[in-house]
Amino acid sequence: MLGTTFQKRVWSELMKIPMGKTSSYADISKNLNNPGAFRAVGSANGANRLAIVVPCHRVIHSSGQLGGYAGGLNRKKWLLTHEAQYGK
Repeated sequence: MLGTTFQKRVWSELMKIPMGKTSSYADISKNLNNPGAFRAVGSANGANRLAIVVPCHRVIHSSGQLGGYAGGLNRKKWLLTHEAQYGK
């Protein structure tokens, strides 16, 4: 997949989030040893062109709010609910 080195590192982290689980932008930036990069993680998340394959919908705000999703928040909520029910 085309992207910057940073984007590819973020997308790799997204692939590690188990189905039915979520992670925050801050958690991902910490996993990348760059704890202040949570906004850059959000930008890389938004640049993901393979939204279901690279599960960007599993990333939420540290507060627990869903945050943005190119497919719309209703779709993000549905995906997370569906995965939590059937992804076990």
